[in-house]
Amino acid sequence: MKKLFFVALFLSFFANNVQAQVVGLEIGDIAPEIDLPDTKGNNIALSSLRGSVVLVDFWATWCGPCIKEQPELLKLYNSYPEKFSIYGVSLDTKKPAWTGMIAKLKLPWAQVSDLKYWSSQAATDYMIQALPYNFLLDKNGIILAKNIHGNQLNQLLKELMPSN
Repeated sequence: MKKLFFVALFLSFFANNVQAQVVGLEIGDIAPEIDLPDTKGNNIALSSLRGSVVLVDFWATWCGPCIKEQPELLKLYNSYPEKFSIYGVSLDTKKPAWTGMIAKLKLPWAQVSDLKYWSSQAATDYMIQALPYNFLLDKNGIILAKNIHGNQLNQLLKELMPSN
């Protein structure tokens, strides 16, 4: 009986000290799900991109720095085919402006929006307070970095996806 008690005590202690992976916004957390409509009205879930490194890019057509960053993101996207994806989340409210900018910049990656500006569920869930803002996720949806741009993003991607 004493042995059973100690085994139960040990298992209880072990179970209480195991760190479970949590959904959250900190580095090491699983990124919260986003499931919003694309430009054609079809929902695309962020989790559908698992298996590749994903940059969740919060942006809007009215955000000058966001627009300036898009050509650089396009270069990175084209540098790592089938290994790197971008999931663009627009905080626009006008679909013609949003879809027009995507076409103008020739952005080939998943673009979603509920056209609700700052009250977008994704902006709320990710606590977005300024644009541009992004989250870099590993192939399992775990947050590797937040608000990483330019050379820092480029360098991290090189480290994550060395040349073959």
